[in-house]
Amino acid sequence: MLAYLAGAIEYAPDHGKGWRREITPFLRGLGHEVYDPAEDEKKTLSREEQENLRVWKYTALGRFQSTVKKIVDYDLDIVSKADYLICYFDENGLKGGGTSGEVTFAFRNRIPVYMVTAIPLTEISGWILGCSTKIFSNFDELRNFLACVNIGAERAKLDGSTDTR
Repeated sequence: MLAYLAGAIEYAPDHGKGWRREITPFLRGLGHEVYDPAEDEKKTLSREEQENLRVWKYTALGRFQSTVKKIVDYDLDIVSKADYLICYFDENGLKGGGTSGEVTFAFRNRIPVYMVTAIPLTEISGWILGCSTKIFSNFDELRNFLACVNIGAERAKLDGSTDTR
C-alpha cells in the first residue's frame, strides 16, 4: 500500500513537515509505504531550480511557472500510483492550490481520499468535501480507521471493481 500525504506546504509555517513526520511511522507500522512531498524537495529539479524557485515567483514568473509545472507533473504521477491519499486540510490549505489539485486528481482516479480537518465543514469548499472519501476531525480518528480498514476494498467500492487487494 502506498499512501500519499497531501496538505499545505507553500503557506504552512513548517512547510507541512510536522504532521507528516507524526503520521509516517504509524503508516509504516501498518506496512504501508509513504510518499511525503514535503520531504522530497528535490523531485526532478535541477540545482538551479531548487535554489531559485521561491525567488523566481517574484523575479522571473515564466521560470517559476515552468519549474512548478515540473513539480505538479512529478507529484501527480505519484498520486496516480498511490493506493490512498491522506489530506490534512487546515487554514494554510485554504490558501494554496496544490492540495485541492491532488485531492481532485485522486478522486478522478478513484483513489480513496481520507481528509483530516478541524475546520468546520461549512467553511471548506464543497468541491473538496465532495472529493473526500471519509472525513476525520483528528488524526486519532484516522489512525483508528486505518488500523482496521481494507484499503483495497475501499478502493474497489470507488471504482466498482471487485479487486480487494
